[in-house]
Amino acid sequence: SRELAEKHYGVHKEKPFFPGLVEFITSGPVVAMVWEGEGVIASARKIIGATNPLNAEPGTIRGDYGVSIGRNIIHGSDAPETAQSEIALWFTSEELASWQPTINPWVYE
Repeated sequence: SRELAEKHYGVHKEKPFFPGLVEFITSGPVVAMVWEGEGVIASARKIIGATNPLNAEPGTIRGDYGVSIGRNIIHGSDAPETAQSEIALWFTSEELASWQPTINPWVYE
């Protein structure tokens, strides 16, 4: 919804690109998800690529599919605190499930 988009990007409310950002995120379906794991924010941001698709490495989501900074395809939290507030905004506690992959002992020290 427009209200959710405005809350999500509230930190940018006074910036000139805010209306376009809200318009874009509400223009079609959004797939919201929560990732968890050791170093997940750094790992996710590596997969996502630089904010400006022109600076994103090939093989990243933004590098392969982004066209402009205002239409950069994907959002990822930049810090644990930001992630917590964004998760609370997008999901209820009943919608979240924590689980432990059986492979964890083989990939994490």
